[in-house]
Amino acid sequence: MSLRPFDELELEYFTTEVDNHVGVLRLDRPPANAHDIDVLLELQRAVESIRFDENVRAVLFGSANDTFFSTGFDIQELAEESGRQVGYASQTSKEVMMKIRSTDTIFIAMVNGHCMGGGLELALACDFRYVGNDEDYNIGMPEISLGLIAGEAGTQLLPRYIDRSEALEMMLTGETFTPEEATEKGIFDKIFAPEEIEDAAFEFAEQIVEKPSVAVGNNKLAVNEGLEMPLQDALVHERELQNRLLGSDVAEEGVTAFLEDREPDFLGVELGDKEPGE
Repeated sequence: MSLRPFDELELEYFTTEVDNHVGVLRLDRPPANAHDIDVLLELQRAVESIRFDENVRAVLFGSANDTFFSTGFDIQELAEESGRQVGYASQTSKEVMMKIRSTDTIFIAMVNGHCMGGGLELALACDFRYVGNDEDYNIGMPEISLGLIAGEAGTQLLPRYIDRSEALEMMLTGETFTPEEATEKGIFDKIFAPEEIEDAAFEFAEQIVEKPSVAVGNNKLAVNEGLEMPLQDALVHERELQNRLLGSDVAEEGVTAFLEDREPDFLGVELGDKEPGE
C-alpha cells in the first residue's frame, strides 16, 4: 500500500501522532476550528490512513485549541461560495462521517471546548464521546438561525443517540447546552474535568488496543450497520462477521489462552510477533 502511516501524514489543519498504538488526531484551524471543504478532505485522508494503518488500533479525536472543539462549517464559506459548491461540501462531510462510522477502528471524541453545529456532528460520528465539564462550553445545533438544517448528518445521527423529540427540539430552537446538560440528554457518554479528559480517553483506548482489533472492528460494524437493517438481515450480518472470526488466528489465541489459563496476546499475534496458541 502507498498510503502514508497515520503519524507521518503532512496535513495543514490536523496534527497526527501515535502513542502505544493509539492514534491522536487533533483539529487545528484557528481561531474556532470551523471547517471547509479543504478541512473535510484532509479529515477524509486521515481516516483512510487510519483504516489501512495496522499500527493504529484506536483513535482519539480532539482539538489543538483550548477553547473550541469546533464551531462547525465555516459561515464565511456560506456567504462566499455558491449553494452548489456548499452543497457538495455538505455531501462530502456526510461521506466522511460515514467513513468514520464504517472504518473498523474505534474513534473516541474528546470534546474540550465549544462544540456547535458541524462540530457536534463530527463528534456524533465517533463511537464514543467524552466531554469536559466546563460550564462555559456551548453544545448545540444552531443551524436554524441561519435558515438551514443540521446538514452534515446531524438530522440523522442525533436522533439515533437521544430521544427523537428532544433531538428535533434542539434543531428547531437552536438552543445551546452545557456539557453536563448535554451528557444528561445522552449526547455524550462520559464527562470529566477538562484536565482529565485526555487521560481518561487514552486509558480507555489502551484497553481497546489489547483486544483483538479484528473482533473489535467486527463488533463496531455489527452494531453500526446492523442497526440500520431489519432484525433478520442484521442477524445474518452478525453471523457473517462471526464466521470470519471463527478459526482465525485471534480466535485460536483466545481459546488456547483460556484453556491454558493465561492472558491472550492478541497484539502480538496480529502484528506478527508471535504465533497463535504459543
